[in-house]
Amino acid sequence: MTELDESTLALLQSFGFEEDRFHTLRQRASAQGGLESNAITDTISPPTANDLGALPAPNTQEYQRCTEAGVAAIREGHVASVVLAGGMATRFGGVVKATVEVHEGLSFLEMKLRDAERMATVSHGRVPVFFMTSFATHSEVTAAIGNRSNERVQAHSFPQYISLRLDTKGEIYRDTQGEVSPYAPGHGDLPFALVRSGLLQKFRDQGGRVICMSNVDNLTATLDPALIGWHLLRDHEMTVEVTAKHEVDKGGAPAWVGDNLEIVEGFRFPNDFDQDSIPVFNTNTLMIDTASIRDDLELDFFAVRKKVGQDTVVQFERLVGQLTAHLSSAFIEVPREGVQGRFHPVKDPDELKRRLPEILAALEARGIV
Repeated sequence: MTELDESTLALLQSFGFEEDRFHTLRQRASAQGGLESNAITDTISPPTANDLGALPAPNTQEYQRCTEAGVAAIREGHVASVVLAGGMATRFGGVVKATVEVHEGLSFLEMKLRDAERMATVSHGRVPVFFMTSFATHSEVTAAIGNRSNERVQAHSFPQYISLRLDTKGEIYRDTQGEVSPYAPGHGDLPFALVRSGLLQKFRDQGGRVICMSNVDNLTATLDPALIGWHLLRDHEMTVEVTAKHEVDKGGAPAWVGDNLEIVEGFRFPNDFDQDSIPVFNTNTLMIDTASIRDDLELDFFAVRKKVGQDTVVQFERLVGQLTAHLSSAFIEVPREGVQGRFHPVKDPDELKRRLPEILAALEARGIV
């Protein structure tokens, strides 16, 4: 990496740049011209109705059993909230999304902390909250966390990894000013960055059993004792929340790949596979047993072509949903809309304005606002 200046090298070192892996990926880009296929070649088939779980109806004994198991786990300090707050801070005009005001002075970050505070209080327990940041968001998110920790909620930040974009020949990309272009290589960094941070081991040492992961911009993906209990009462390392798919939805979905039911990202389905045959898709809200999180999991790096100005670049990303290919996983269908809905992502200011009334109605029903 002798072609990089000292400030770039310092940035890369600060955020866990993996030089050996980077050189391997450069060779892939050089050999394929950035055009390699990500499509799965194994047999793929849609899930059946029996493959997707559902919470028991409220006011039933089974629902109560799930809720009691979840409340007990939170009370004993077995549950942590992990919030994805990384990325490149581009969707809100260069402002870090986690710090954007949502309602009456409360930011996305503060709403997530309120959710944890609410659940810790009603359970008479404590809930650590771990925000996964990126080089583009770490300082702002860490500053926003400030001294918000208390006896109920302990807030921490930890950064995901960093890499450099390539041109389609596998060379380090430089813009018209001669500057390199760093990027955050996807939320698949989660297990590796969490181990690297030391926070996971500390949580385990304190009895931590499960992390509940959600996107910072999906405020209705709140901590739910019934869902947590549903996960804990089953013999799976991981539970994925899925919800009804609309025509415009893009993203991953559960599918059988050979003899394993796992999340398959949209760009990995073969062209002749009818993605509409799967009526649900992945919300990127997960529960994972801490004992299953380790840094030797082999998640793939997928070549993705992007536009930087007028230039086409290649970046390699890994996806957290691919953990389902390695861990025993359950899939539970959750409501999408209404006060019980759990999928209201906000990608830009216009979407926040449009979705806010429904988001606030759900958060008010849950006692968060």
